[in-house]
Amino acid sequence: MKTAYVFPGQGSQFPGMGKALYDTNPEARSLMDKADDILGFSLTDIMFNGSDDDLRRTDVTQPAIFLHSVVLALCSGLPAPDMTGGHSLGEFSALVAAGAVDFEDALRLVAVRAREMQACCEKVPGTMAAVIGLPDEQVERLCAETPGVVVAANYNCGGQVVISGEKEAIAAACEKMKEAGAKRALPLSVGGAFHSPLMEPARAELGKAIEKTLVRAPRCPIYQNVSARPETDPVRIKENLLAQLTSPVRWTQSVRAMLGDGAASFLELGPGTVLQGLVRRIAAAEGREITVEGRA
Repeated sequence: MKTAYVFPGQGSQFPGMGKALYDTNPEARSLMDKADDILGFSLTDIMFNGSDDDLRRTDVTQPAIFLHSVVLALCSGLPAPDMTGGHSLGEFSALVAAGAVDFEDALRLVAVRAREMQACCEKVPGTMAAVIGLPDEQVERLCAETPGVVVAANYNCGGQVVISGEKEAIAAACEKMKEAGAKRALPLSVGGAFHSPLMEPARAELGKAIEKTLVRAPRCPIYQNVSARPETDPVRIKENLLAQLTSPVRWTQSVRAMLGDGAASFLELGPGTVLQGLVRRIAAAEGREITVEGRA
């Protein structure tokens, strides 16, 4: 039975995240202290004592979730996975768990990604919305028919797609989705239009950081968001990491590929339980019986 480790993305943070690990696990404490040193500020203080608003800033949220997830993967005595995958930001945690990127290098990459994406959010206001109850192809078509920037950004599971783009375009697209029979089309409380063309200004600095980062062939395949395929070639992994910035998160397709390649057990590592629910729905739609657990 093959096991897949999966890692959550932005939105799964919560005040107090990681504190129990810090207090009880010396190895986890060492990694968390090292993260504070690398970042040049006390991320752990914000994680343990910050408010919802403190944790909602992209330049805090991303390193916080990454740190929590990776500490769970590296410091919990878990066996090696047969495959890994992550939702958006979670892909960086998946790379560390698969041995493709060192913890320190991945944290620096995440910090650059978060900083540049936060800058995009401040320069070009955008938003995202969840569309429930329409086929993927119909969501894509309605986005294409809507004036302005609006694209399918997250394929979370069958019948659940998140769209991303300019605020006015998102509002107009939501009305189109409802008229077409969507059960729900609701704007999300997010800081910007992630995985859309509005993130393009972040590409230059993130690209430089990725190019300078050592990426090795992973110990097991990583199913990347852009391709939804098992990737093991360092060059391809780097290309996909950069493309992910403005490309959709193909989570539905990634989980289907993992199932097709024999995954029968999924373990979500990180704050929240969102991926567990998505994986169960995707597997049920495929008629597959699996086990799904989480560590937070």
